[in-house]
Amino acid sequence: MELSDLYSEKILDIVGNAPQPGRLADADGSARKVSRVCGSVVEVDVRVEHGIIVGYGHEVSACALGQTSAAIVAREIVGTPVESFRQLRQAMHDMLKADGAAPGGQWADLGYLAPVRDYPNRHASTLLVFDAVEAALAKAVSEQGVAAQG
Repeated sequence: MELSDLYSEKILDIVGNAPQPGRLADADGSARKVSRVCGSVVEVDVRVEHGIIVGYGHEVSACALGQTSAAIVAREIVGTPVESFRQLRQAMHDMLKADGAAPGGQWADLGYLAPVRDYPNRHASTLLVFDAVEAALAKAVSEQGVAAQG
């Protein structure tokens, strides 16, 4: 398979119609992740209430693969329980690095990224948004844990 085969019509369609939510002013947690391999940058903001992601914003400067992941996350993340997102992140890591199955349900479009598993140098950019959201969620949950105890 050629590298250009990764950029299927479906991936290019997702990128071309990607939501651009912008940043959240009142985020509970924010994070910035940079891929050392390709220089892609993803900055995300999350708002969490009662263990559910209720707000999401991002700014993405990434290749088409990173943009695809970020577009699907932006489209589907609001309403997702924090723990479900963490399971999704693990499923994406497994899909690319351990020959795991593609996510299903509302996240099924992430399966279009399965061919990336054959290109380890593209894993970081594809997973960047998941790692950024996880870091932002960790901050949000930590802050809320302190607030809940105060």
